[in-house]
Formats: sequence, structure tokens, C-alpha cells
Amino acid sequence: MLASDRAYEALRDDILNWRIAPGTALSETELAVRLGISRTPLRAALARLALEGLVDTSRGRTGVVPDISVESIAQQFEVREALELQAARLAARRRDPAVFQELAESFAHATETLAEGGTEAYYAVVARFDAAMEDAVGNPAMRSALESVRIHLFRARRLAQDNPERLLRAAAEHRLICEAVRDGDGELAASATAVHLHGSLTTITDTLHDRTELADRTTHGTEGT
Repeated sequence: MLASDRAYEALRDDILNWRIAPGTALSETELAVRLGISRTPLRAALARLALEGLVDTSRGRTGVVPDISVESIAQQFEVREALELQAARLAARRRDPAVFQELAESFAHATETLAEGGTEAYYAVVARFDAAMEDAVGNPAMRSALESVRIHLFRARRLAQDNPERLLRAAAEHRLICEAVRDGDGELAASATAVHLHGSLTTITDTLHDRTELADRTTHGTEGT
């Protein structure tokens, strides 16, 4: 694997999983040392991340991991809803019932999954669900569009990882989608998907509002001392 590819995958994983937080300035010198590569392949990796919207290079040569805002998330969810409702309908028409039966059972055991493997194990089940939906749809253009919008929402979705009640509700919502797809009921699958997306958006925006209010209180409290 090329050095630029290794750097791209490492940085992308760090950004998506919040090991590099939103708002972080990306020092080429520090990153090159940490990744053990020269600046040329590093810049190629950063350019790929910028094309995906995971690095903002509009403020100068130093890239910055973009913040997650309520407005940007709402816009992404508008696109996601249009794509995923149609994907649910198509998946119900073209599915392998056994695949979605197995996924429904996995989501039914979400409590055990979270207790034994934590959020990483739960999100692994969600990743299997996403892949199964894309495989069932069988449309490369839609797969590409879904992957593009999910990149940004993956970061935002992690805001819910400290909310076990929401994760369990999401698991129940995923289970209903799986059962509808399994049974070939496209409209129920689409409706269940809409309910799930609404719940996810509400959780993410509420969490962002809470984080903003906490930051404001902290800032004002510091200024008052």
C-alpha cells in the first residue's frame, strides 16, 4: 500500500472516530512524524480527505477538521432521508430474507451486545445492516451516494454513543426495518426508516445544543472569574 493511502486511511479513521476532534488544526510536521512519512504523501492524503469534506483547507495551508453544526447535520439528513427511504423500498423488493432475519435477531439482542462488547460491537452490527441494505438494493450509483452522505453522519452519530437509551431505541427501530425488508413490505420499511432517521436527527441536534450551551456557560464562567 502506498504511503499516501496508509496516511489517508489512518487519518480518516481518526477523524470519523473522534480521535482527532472537530476544530483540530492538522500540522503537517506533526502528522508526518506521527505517521512516519514525508510531507508529499501526507499532502496527497489530506487532499483526498478535503474532497470528502473531512478536512477544511479553505482557511489556508493548514487543514482543519470541520466542526459539526446543527445546520450541516440537518442538511445531510435531508439528503439521507431521500436516499434511504428509496433504498428501503428497493431492498424490500430485492432482498434475501435470510440475511435480514439474521440482522433482526442481532438487533433484538442489542442489550447483550452493548453489555458484552460496548458501542463498538453495536456499531459493527449497524455496519452489517448498512452493507446488507446496499447489497440488496444492488445499485452502484445509490451505494456511492449513500456512502458519501454516511461519511459525515458517521461522525455525528457517535454523539449518541454515550446515550444507551437512544442506542436501544435505535436497535428496536433497526429491527423493525429488517423485519419489514425481510417480509418484502417496502412501504413499512420506508416508514420505519423515516422514524429511525427522525429519532437519530433529534438525538444528534439535542446533543449538539447541549454541548453548545455547556461551552457557552464554561466560557462565560471563565470570563467572570
